[in-house]
Amino acid sequence: MKMTTKDLVFMALYAALFIVLDITVNTLGLLQMPDGGSLGVSVIPLLMASYHLGWKKGMIVSVLSILLQYVTGPMYTPDLTGFLLDYFIAFSVYGLASVFPNFGWFYSGVLITNLVRLASSTLSGILVWDTAPLASLGYNATYMVPTTLLCLVLIPLIMPRLKPLMKKN
Repeated sequence: MKMTTKDLVFMALYAALFIVLDITVNTLGLLQMPDGGSLGVSVIPLLMASYHLGWKKGMIVSVLSILLQYVTGPMYTPDLTGFLLDYFIAFSVYGLASVFPNFGWFYSGVLITNLVRLASSTLSGILVWDTAPLASLGYNATYMVPTTLLCLVLIPLIMPRLKPLMKKN
């Protein structure tokens, strides 16, 4: 995988944007759940990185963002299993969004990655937080459904506007 200076700058930009949005949402408490989870505005840069730079660089941005999230704020998890399910799998999957085909304005990768995150967070609720399966699904769906809808609307609006930046020099 070849990385240019321009790629590295975009990767840093997407990771920084993720952190800024994550801190902003957590500070403002936008659709903040009492036991963790909130409106996932911060995943928009991860999806953008995948669609703009490709899945390999998108994965690097996603994993780097998880590490930055660990450094910049509290993570709500009691153990390694919780970290892997609630953070590592849940956020790194966004780097794979560009692997899935787009159908006109419908970006299937947005839907699939959000469903994987919902499944991962639901599994964490069951295994780590000892929550009943339907209760865990219901809890996580309260913030993941709005996150998915927001991403399904914003990503198709944003990505065409990035086309001039995507041209190779």
